[in-house]
Amino acid sequence: MTATITTDQYAVLPNGTRLHYASAGKPGAPLLLFVHGFPEFWYEWEAALQEFGGDYYAVAPDLRGFNLSDMPAEPTAYKPKHIVDDLRLLIAHLGYPRCAMVAHDWGGAIAWNLAIALPQLLERLIIVNSPHPYLFMKALAEDPAQQEASAYMNWLRSPHSEEVLAKHDFAILERLLSGMGQSPTPWFAGEVRRKYHECWSRGLVGGVNYYRATPLHPPTAENPGPQGLVLNPDDFRVKVPTRVIWGERDVALLPSLLDGLGDFVPDLKVERIPEGSHWVVHEQPERVNALIRRFLQE
Repeated sequence: MTATITTDQYAVLPNGTRLHYASAGKPGAPLLLFVHGFPEFWYEWEAALQEFGGDYYAVAPDLRGFNLSDMPAEPTAYKPKHIVDDLRLLIAHLGYPRCAMVAHDWGGAIAWNLAIALPQLLERLIIVNSPHPYLFMKALAEDPAQQEASAYMNWLRSPHSEEVLAKHDFAILERLLSGMGQSPTPWFAGEVRRKYHECWSRGLVGGVNYYRATPLHPPTAENPGPQGLVLNPDDFRVKVPTRVIWGERDVALLPSLLDGLGDFVPDLKVERIPEGSHWVVHEQPERVNALIRRFLQE
C-alpha cells in the first residue's frame, strides 16, 4: 500500500533556522531521513516517502536555502557545518536520538560530513551519486577530467548566477534536469515540471550559495580551491555502515570518484547502475527504492 504524504510541516530549530519538511508514516516508527540535492527539494523523494512510510517514519526536509525553508542571503550561512547542524537539530526535533539517512548530490555531501563528525546520529547511511569529500577534494585538485566535469561549479559561484538560472522560464535548470547535456528524459514533464518551477520561483540564491560557500571547486587563476587545502585523510574516516548507489552516466560526478572509497569506509557496499545518470532517483525510482530497502535490511 502506498503511504500518504503530509507536506505542510515546519520545524523551528534551536539555531533559529525554520525548515519545511514532508513525511509519510507514523512518528515513533524508525526514522528514515531523505536529503535532497541541487536544484531539487523534498519532492525528489516523493516515491521513496510513499514506499517507506508503511515501515518507517519517512521524512524529507527542504534544506535551508531551498523551497519553503529559510533562505539566508549570505553565502557563509551555507557552510557544511551549518547544514549538518540543521540536520542534527531536526533529528532531535522529530524526537529521535538517531536515524538512517538517504542522501543525494548536495544532500549527500552534507550526509558525508555528518557521518564523519557525528556518527552516533546515524544507524546507516545510503548515498546516491555524491562523492566522499576527501576523494572529491583530491579529484578537483589533481584530475583534469573531474575538473572539466565540475567546471559548472565555478560558474554557479559567480555573482548573479541565480538571476541567469531564472531567465527564460528557468531554461538552464530545465536543461540540467532533462538530461544534463545528454538526451532528454521523460520524468521531467507535466506535474513534476510544474512543481519544480513552483519551487524555483521561491528563490535560487540559497541553492547557488552552497557552491559559493564550499572550498571544493575546480581551481582557477584567482582561487586555488582544493589545491590550497592540506587535509589529513584520517580525519575523513566513516564509521557508519554505508551503501552507495551510483548512476555511472553521471557527467558531473564521474564514476572514478568511487575509486579508493573503501579506504575511508570500512563497512561499504557499492551498487553501480550503468545506464543511470545523476538523476537516477527520478529515472528508476522503483529500482532505487528496492536497493534502499535491501540495504536497510542487511
